Amino acid sequence: MSQLHPAVSSRDHISGDTSAPIVLVEYGDYQCPYCGAAASIVQGIQKRFGKELCFVFRNFPLSMHPEAQNAAVVAEFAAKHGKFWEAHDALYANQRLLGGPFYVQLVKSLGLSEADLEQSLQKDEFESRIREDIAGGERSGVNGTPAFYINGEKFDSPGGFQDLEPVIEELLRPTR
Repeated sequence: MSQLHPAVSSRDHISGDTSAPIVLVEYGDYQCPYCGAAASIVQGIQKRFGKELCFVFRNFPLSMHPEAQNAAVVAEFAAKHGKFWEAHDALYANQRLLGGPFYVQLVKSLGLSEADLEQSLQKDEFESRIREDIAGGERSGVNGTPAFYINGEKFDSPGGFQDLEPVIEELLRPTR
């Protein structure tokens, strides 16, 4: 099994407490339909397991998806202003709308500046951040999206991300 490299740190997008019994890391692509399907499952898992689970998201835009990189930039732009999770959820909920007009609408709905977003896109302000996520994913054995790691171990299951909830339930059983 592949190990997560680098380990979860304060540079990550973290929802929950990193000392939770389960730390679930996803490498995702905002335009990937499988990631879109996984997003609702992850949200359900977060609700079900609450404080027992910490969720971490890392960017892994695939070149086959023409809007994946820009969507990651929009998410990072929102993160800079403390609105990462709102942007993350909206990008997945509106995958079919990804593109300039939607990004403008999203940024405005978050109370952020459209001009600042445009400037970030032109300056490639978040390029190195996104590249670091991709490089970490490659070191960790990511070869497609979504790719999940549970407590630092790559999650591989014949049922794919559909099996996340029962696997997490089983891992939590000894702690309950």
